[in-house]
Amino acid sequence: MDSETILIIGANGQIGSVLTEALRAKYPKQTVLATDIREPESPSGPFTLLNVLDKDALEELVSSHRVSQIYHLAAILSAKGELDPLRTWDINMQSLFNVLEVARTKAVKKVFFPSSIAVFGPEANKKNTDQFEALTPRTVYGISKVAGENWCQYYFDRYGLDVRSVRYPGIIGHQSMPGGGTTDYAVEIFHEAIKNQSYSCFLNRDTRLPMMFMEDAIRATISIMDAPAEQVKIRSSYNLAGMSFTPEELAEEIQKHIPDFKISYAPDHREQIARSWPESINDQSARTDWNWQEKYDLARLTETMIRELKAKILV
Repeated sequence: MDSETILIIGANGQIGSVLTEALRAKYPKQTVLATDIREPESPSGPFTLLNVLDKDALEELVSSHRVSQIYHLAAILSAKGELDPLRTWDINMQSLFNVLEVARTKAVKKVFFPSSIAVFGPEANKKNTDQFEALTPRTVYGISKVAGENWCQYYFDRYGLDVRSVRYPGIIGHQSMPGGGTTDYAVEIFHEAIKNQSYSCFLNRDTRLPMMFMEDAIRATISIMDAPAEQVKIRSSYNLAGMSFTPEELAEEIQKHIPDFKISYAPDHREQIARSWPESINDQSARTDWNWQEKYDLARLTETMIRELKAKILV
């Protein structure tokens, strides 16, 4: 374990910031190098500015630090990506190509690539969506993730590069704010419930989406990277599930802790994106292959979010 040197790209993001701390708790702090295009507010360990689109800079960093694992988390997400589709495609795909090529040529042992439920489109079965369901996304973010999954499979088949991936559902955490995704309401709602006891939701009350608590997402990420190579049988990306709920169901759970909380609905362009995605996910392959198991349901998630955010906001 001590011989590993880990590079995290996009370490300031919603997932990256929490993953960095989890990896620094698992490995010696000095061996976990965080990178992003902006300085973090309060770095907890080694940090270097990096634009992942600069392949030479990435290559130099991997060589000089003898990086053995890369977690590539930098991307433009679904809702924000629709504001500038061509730029989103260029950034999401070129960054992945740079990571794959540098990992291949510099003999990096393992690469993590995050995919998303955005790979599914309206033709997919909505309930218990299968691992090998048709991938026909309607957002440039989803299109880039499907392409990324196929390139990861290609680099494994062609070059033997040990790339591992999961399809994240919506991620809910108290450590940081989300970064422009369609499931962002499920984080924003807790902040507004505590601060203002009200929230205007940009999705309809009955729009059901797969979600996951941040702690489970981090555990899944590290678990698949720790799994023996022979247990990782899918090299595109694994379905990953935690729970599924609607904004109305989440609001009702919040009201058990904040009785005066009120929610209203003003659906915008993100509603159309959400309606193209699954309502629930079949992640049996992840459970069978590398023993994935979530720990949080809606009740436990809500209780934890409110407790943790109250401690931060009401000070």
